[in-house]
Amino acid sequence: MLPDYITMNKDAWNKRTQAHINTAFYDTAGFLAGKNMLNDIELQLLGDLKGKKVLHLQCHFGLDTLSLARLGASVTGIDLSNEAIDKAKELAEETKLDARFICCNIYDLKNVLDDQFDIVFTSYGTIGWLPDLNRWADIVAHYIKPGGKFVFAEFHPFVWMWNDELTEITYSYFNVAPIVETQSGTYADKEAPITASYCTWNHPLQDVFSALLNNGLVISAFKEYDYSPYDCLGGLVKESEGIYRHHTMRDKMPMVYSLVANKPE
Repeated sequence: MLPDYITMNKDAWNKRTQAHINTAFYDTAGFLAGKNMLNDIELQLLGDLKGKKVLHLQCHFGLDTLSLARLGASVTGIDLSNEAIDKAKELAEETKLDARFICCNIYDLKNVLDDQFDIVFTSYGTIGWLPDLNRWADIVAHYIKPGGKFVFAEFHPFVWMWNDELTEITYSYFNVAPIVETQSGTYADKEAPITASYCTWNHPLQDVFSALLNNGLVISAFKEYDYSPYDCLGGLVKESEGIYRHHTMRDKMPMVYSLVANKPE
């Protein structure tokens, strides 16, 4: 039986948002001072954003969304957490960037947003919060203009097989069942005074590819990376700016992948 994951996860992300806003991990102050929060991985795939309309799914409190706007895009950000969307709207007002934000469960987006975009974008720690990738890919495809593209960067499903410290394989690579857990602290601040329960799913690469292909998209680029651009997993060490690898496995494991999927004219 599917748990009430929407209520559970919304509560978890509301708590996390309040804990994340002032962390060094998110560096909100740096963003407000002009820093672009996007990584080279996604920037290379996004290309020139001047004059482009972009839909950013599962945008958290909007730093990446507003960074897209800083690069010349007109951006719409979507997130389940009302606390995250409230903060994103506050940041958009403060920076006067071309971005709007909508609080919505991604599966209900067609009920509240009637538009199409040159690019649909989502990145890092997103699809694991969704039980059904076919429904996800239907939303992605629905909002891309003919000739537009989907740009996706995500942690590799190999990573999600391991425990939090990446010392032992604990979970199935395949989507066999919901994973319900309770965690104190958060990846951005392990000492944060919060405890939250949440529900996630592991999605193998075959499910990602099949969902996008089944919804009429054409995969034009795919790449795997042996590093994480973020220090958000256990046992990572910084090798250079934006390059974090596990202290023992180093470059022997995939940590992130990216893809581009196009909607035919």
